[in-house]
Amino acid sequence: MNQEPKEVKQPSEADFLYNKHVTCTICDKTFETRVIRSAKLRRLQPDFDLRPRFRDIDTLKYDVYACPYCGYAAMSRYFEHLTKGQVQLVKEQVCSKFEPGLVEPAETIDYAEAITRYKRAMTCSEVKKAKGSEVAYTCLKISWLYRSVADEMPEGTDGEKAKKAEIRKVQEVYYKKAFDGFQAAVAGENFPICGMDSYTLDYLMACLACHFKEYYFASKAISNILSSQTVDRRMKDKALDLKYEILEGIKKADS
Repeated sequence: MNQEPKEVKQPSEADFLYNKHVTCTICDKTFETRVIRSAKLRRLQPDFDLRPRFRDIDTLKYDVYACPYCGYAAMSRYFEHLTKGQVQLVKEQVCSKFEPGLVEPAETIDYAEAITRYKRAMTCSEVKKAKGSEVAYTCLKISWLYRSVADEMPEGTDGEKAKKAEIRKVQEVYYKKAFDGFQAAVAGENFPICGMDSYTLDYLMACLACHFKEYYFASKAISNILSSQTVDRRMKDKALDLKYEILEGIKKADS
């Protein structure tokens, strides 16, 4: 007797999350926030500019810790280790204006909430006079989130097309801020920058430069990777693919 195949349950976003207790660096209160169960993730091909992709969940939405008591927010890698001066700046310029919200974390968060948290994190980064790379990386992730919002938007009517175009414009603004910020960071900071070695950041910068049609900048960044004897094969292959796109862009610009 043939048995019917068991139906495979599609995992929900909540299946990849759990509650983590975090102590706020500013107000010293402990709150819960939803974080990723990394062991359950299944990696997909990243976007051309290294934006990570995973099956059934967008992990970017959960990379900001946002204190519901005082308003301090930062990406997880930057949430701790503030100086006394930075703590004071955040208290004076962020916490004094913040109205506490819900303490219990929602089961999942949507793109609108994720973007709000990242923008709070960016404000806190600017207030505490963080490294330029921190602000640039936050802008990059905000741009990536807007990309996902736009990708999911319908465009069947003129109104829908207009709304989608507006989101793309905002996406571009943060993408440019990230590009400009990383250029300044490379000139004034030591590696690793935002957890990236020089070759990874060279590749990311080449992608950003290519997007903004700054092909000679992109070509120089890619040449650093292709001339290296230590960079891994996968990165070199990605750089080689991008090189052809850059050369095509230069050809069109010069014609």
